[in-house]
Amino acid sequence: MDINLTDIEKVKKFSKNLRKKILLMAYTAGSSAAHIGGALSIAEIMSVLYGALMNFKKNPKEIDARDRFILSKGHACLALYGSLNLKGMISDEELLTFEKKDSSLLGHPVISQEKGIEFSNGSLGMGLSLGIGTAIGFKKKNEIKRKVYVIIGDGECNEGSIWESAMAAPNFNLDNIVVILDKNNFQQTGTNNEIMRNDSLKSKWENFGWNCYEIDGHDVNQLLKVLKLNENNNKPKFVLANTIKGKGIDFTENDNKWHHTILTKSMYEEALKQLGDE
Repeated sequence: MDINLTDIEKVKKFSKNLRKKILLMAYTAGSSAAHIGGALSIAEIMSVLYGALMNFKKNPKEIDARDRFILSKGHACLALYGSLNLKGMISDEELLTFEKKDSSLLGHPVISQEKGIEFSNGSLGMGLSLGIGTAIGFKKKNEIKRKVYVIIGDGECNEGSIWESAMAAPNFNLDNIVVILDKNNFQQTGTNNEIMRNDSLKSKWENFGWNCYEIDGHDVNQLLKVLKLNENNNKPKFVLANTIKGKGIDFTENDNKWHHTILTKSMYEEALKQLGDE
């Protein structure tokens, strides 16, 4: 499938700006609960979804017509809040309230459809179940053009509810749900291999009956190509996206301390230098 070069450039610009928003929120909050690493690893994925792919309208009258997005790995919410800011759903001023007193932008997403946050989540393993139910609802209402997009984490696949959902979606012929697995090879306290080996993920999902793909999760062209592909076979779609935790900043990449670390002023300034001009 040919991909529009304009879409690629638009998404790349979105992802650079998104990384800047992630860093700004983390720095302003001064919080070790900012989960910078896991937010940076999904920047390109979020940018493709919000910058080029999803039917997502700001107009409140169109809420019931837009696609649904669920961030099951809710601790990466900086990437969601930043995306919604770039779409005009969350103001620049509100963005800077992240993790502050009386803010609605907490360390895990809390539902606010006016802001574009479709579901509350953060208890790992639950977001995909929400996605399955939403996709079934669209089918029952014959809303055949609407899609459900769910991002899960590889560490999150330790949860049994992920596998119950993986079995359920093909059983209900949910060709309207797309699951993207952020495979950055880390979870909170170490590498996946140290904590709970979970090899051959693509094969496992294929055996449950999904259309499965494995790609570079930072390659915009690959993401657009796979996510735009229409298989027409009544199967749900699973995309294993190989990513780098902390992608885009040399001192955060593949360093699991950035699951929980405070971004200092000097670090923030250095990170912005590395990202360069808009």
